[in-house]
Amino acid sequence: MSKQKTIAEEISFSGVGLHTGSLTTITFKPAEPNTGIVFVRVDLPDKPAIPANIDHVIDVSRGTTIGIDDAKVHTVEHALAAMAGLGIDNLRVEMNAEEIPNGDGSSLPVMNTLLKVGTVEQEADREYIAVDRPVYYRQGDVTLSILPSDDLRVSMTIAFDHVAIGTQYASFNLTEQVFREEIAPARTFCFLRDVKMLQKQGLIRGGSLESAVVIGDEGILNDDLRFPDEFVRHKILDLLGDMYLLGKPVKGHIVAVKGGHEKNVMFSRQIKKMYVNGRPGRPGKVNPPIQPPALDVNKIMKVIPHRYPFLLVDRILSFVPEERVIGVKNVTVNEPFFQGHWPGIPVMPGVLIVEAMAQTSSVLIFGESGEPSGRLAFFMGVDKAKFRRTVVPGDQIII
Repeated sequence: MSKQKTIAEEISFSGVGLHTGSLTTITFKPAEPNTGIVFVRVDLPDKPAIPANIDHVIDVSRGTTIGIDDAKVHTVEHALAAMAGLGIDNLRVEMNAEEIPNGDGSSLPVMNTLLKVGTVEQEADREYIAVDRPVYYRQGDVTLSILPSDDLRVSMTIAFDHVAIGTQYASFNLTEQVFREEIAPARTFCFLRDVKMLQKQGLIRGGSLESAVVIGDEGILNDDLRFPDEFVRHKILDLLGDMYLLGKPVKGHIVAVKGGHEKNVMFSRQIKKMYVNGRPGRPGKVNPPIQPPALDVNKIMKVIPHRYPFLLVDRILSFVPEERVIGVKNVTVNEPFFQGHWPGIPVMPGVLIVEAMAQTSSVLIFGESGEPSGRLAFFMGVDKAKFRRTVVPGDQIII
């Protein structure tokens, strides 16, 4: 069972806020167990304290701002991502201005500052939000979901109509080492065409090529990227920071398509509604599933006619008749289609991915009992389908 952590001693650094341009000195101080992350505006009368809590989010337009009454702290996501990545549960963060220093637009400034003093374990056990059933959020073409997992994993897809970004996908099992090496260095980014608009809005007063990746009409204006897929990695960083406003680390597999601060916060509120307010996670471990899978492969074969080698759904995790269904297809190297598609470069054919979706969706015609209804489902068509990445042996498709 893991213990809560704080930092070993006090440490400070100074810098300029990305949007306000304010010069801020930020001081990190150890905090007692079960304190959580608390921001303190020492420049204001009475030094108001603002807990890093999803209920205190007051703005998500170009970053995540938290506040109570007139006291605000802008752009908390990069700092919170560093604390989440290092496993810091309790911290007092004192600031003499309203925005956290941006540095290079990544989590490195805060993370490296905290690493200079190191962390210490505390007596209290660490509590997790342990996901035992899926949570979903969807708005437009943005989808965010979290599935049961023994650890924290994030899989994200982003898509921009720009040659410098295009469609990017990344998936990481978020250990501290992975965060430090693969996520923390990823910088925020913006389009040059948006800069003047943001400046008119009074934003990015502290922006420069040293504080973000700037994308022109034909490519990036910076010297180079830190990763070929730095853009999607930074979106993962933002998501980790925004979700740390839940007040506890999460155990689950987050699957995200697009996203942004507003959507991250709304998704986190969905999680809080289900897990924090209703069924809290157990300290140090994942809750066992409340009920078995809705349909295992034997039951699936009773309700749809497909058989080897064309049965392409292994398990139905849950379903609500005529409303929604969640299915799983485990893709192994033994799939017969890999013999010819292609020898030496095994890739699952897109038409079979769509077929797996069709077989999963056919469950929707069954009744509450999951027994055959006497009806058949015929696949009539699909519009505007896109495949955002290849599916290869060892992958698991969540439908």
